[in-house]
Amino acid sequence: MWYIYAILAAVFAALVTIFAKSGLSSLDPTLATIIRSVIMASFLVMTGFVLQKYTGFKLSELNQREWIYIILAGIAGALSWLFYFYALQTGPASTVAAIDRMSVILIVVLSFMLFGETFNARTILGTILLFAGIILISFA
Repeated sequence: MWYIYAILAAVFAALVTIFAKSGLSSLDPTLATIIRSVIMASFLVMTGFVLQKYTGFKLSELNQREWIYIILAGIAGALSWLFYFYALQTGPASTVAAIDRMSVILIVVLSFMLFGETFNARTILGTILLFAGIILISFA
């Protein structure tokens, strides 16, 4: 099932780029990111209610470590989108998105270093090919 979720994430990430590029022609990227964040937060809160994700949940259930990492993830995500929107406003969408996908390479390396995830010949080859594709798209 996670494959389906990952494919859907990729489809919607692509739509974010297309919609954002279309809407950033005269709007400040910081303001666009703020508006997008409010819309995302509102949508997710409503989704939580519809899916009854709050039933029996208490914020006090999260331990300090979980709070720290969730807060850091939120800050990293906000900074990622802020810089992405700045790049997208003036750069070509395909190139900006390709360079942004270098995050996949960083994730592979960091997952190996921090979580001990497998790093075999396929992973190395895939990472090299991904990097080569990013370079080809970026400097085409």
